[in-house]
Amino acid sequence: MIEHAAVEIIRHFDPVMLPMSTTVMMAARHMRSRNVSAVLVTEGDAELVGIFTERDAIRRVLAEGRDPASTTLAEVMTDNPDTVGPQDSAQEVVRLMQASQYRHLPIVEDGKAVGMVSRGPFVGTAVTA
Repeated sequence: MIEHAAVEIIRHFDPVMLPMSTTVMMAARHMRSRNVSAVLVTEGDAELVGIFTERDAIRRVLAEGRDPASTTLAEVMTDNPDTVGPQDSAQEVVRLMQASQYRHLPIVEDGKAVGMVSRGPFVGTAVTA
C-alpha cells in the first residue's frame, strides 16, 4: 500500500541572497529578520554558488566552535547545491526533497537564482504519480 505525503511546499521568489563574504552572524540576522531558515549565496548578477541553512549554522559553525562574527558563508556553505527550475512540478520537487532529505532547494533559471522552495514537515512516506 502506498501512502500519500501531505507536504507544504512554498516557493519564494524573493529569497534572501547574500555574497560569500557575508559573516555567519550577519546571515543569521538576515534570516531572523525575514523569518527564513536558509539563504542563497550568490556572486555577481545572482549566480548561485551555494546555500546556507540553519542546519549548516549548527553543524559547521556552532558545533565546530567557529566564531560566527568572523566566519564567512564561503567557509561553511553547501557548495553547488542541487537546484530546481521554476517550471518543475511540485511532485518532482517533493520527490527530490524526499530522496535527498532536503528542506530547501534553490530555484535557478538561466543560471541565476530566482527563488527557493522550502517545505514543512512531511506527513506520510511517499508521493504517488
